Amino acid sequence: MLQLPDSWSWDFWIFKTENTYELFFLYASKALHQEERRHRRAQIGRATSTDLRNWTRLPDAVVRSDAPAPDDVATWTGSTIAAPDGSYHMYYTGCSDRPAPNTQRVLRATSQDMLHWDKDEEFVLEADPRWYEKAGEGEWFDEAWRDPWVFFNEDTGLWHMLVTARAQQGESHERGVIGMVTSPDLEDWTIQPPITAPGGGFGQLEVNQVELVDGRWVDIFCCLASEMAPRKRETASGGGTWLAFGESMTGPFDIDNAVQLTDSTGYAGRIVQDFEGQWQFLAFKSWVDGQFRGELSDPIPLSHILESGKPHTFTA
Repeated sequence: MLQLPDSWSWDFWIFKTENTYELFFLYASKALHQEERRHRRAQIGRATSTDLRNWTRLPDAVVRSDAPAPDDVATWTGSTIAAPDGSYHMYYTGCSDRPAPNTQRVLRATSQDMLHWDKDEEFVLEADPRWYEKAGEGEWFDEAWRDPWVFFNEDTGLWHMLVTARAQQGESHERGVIGMVTSPDLEDWTIQPPITAPGGGFGQLEVNQVELVDGRWVDIFCCLASEMAPRKRETASGGGTWLAFGESMTGPFDIDNAVQLTDSTGYAGRIVQDFEGQWQFLAFKSWVDGQFRGELSDPIPLSHILESGKPHTFTA
């Protein structure tokens, strides 16, 4: 478990090397007192582990930039890859109040050693209004264009980026989609139509992750109860993390029939294959017994959650 005495931590992602798990996580000081203020103070911290339980904290990876910049409010969730040239690329969300409050863009930082990160100030990806809802265009509270998950697709020879996004059409709490961006070389990126359709019962599909688990492609995502369609709230155990099965690594994914992995006590779940080959599930502990925990859970075998047939509940 990663528990910071003076800060809340929440969304995270893990890059696995030959012998360590490299953790990137959002955090903000508890001196804010009100946990809802943490989002606009978020920065990206770092830690490493050999067992997914005991973590050694390292210097922070990325913090917000001075204004004006696309991340001058906060730095939010992303993913990390090893590039073909031997460097590391971190794709993350930048939050700014320009041109509208909580405007979100996908940004990039690079590193040679995964300890020292340099922002690429020329790299900025914005939602394309041909397919995606922009800030101020609908009834939603902010623009959704964040949480980039990047991977290489050998079948297409392209790099793919999944993005939390919202469609231009549909009832507000049904517009959540998985956006797609592609690149042949990690330099030239093209915004594509979403790989899922609106109408799955979610206003947002946050923190997507695609993996091949036991021969089946899965997408892991999360959504708060307040951001779900009424019909979905009636059958779900509050907000939490879901798993949807897909036909390939780029979908389509059966979002409407996704399996709920956690209730509202755990959020922004991720899966990682441990060094023994077993898929482990981790999430950040959210609201437990009426208190916001803001800490990373210990790993749970994904198979145990799926076999239980019910969402996992975290305890303090």
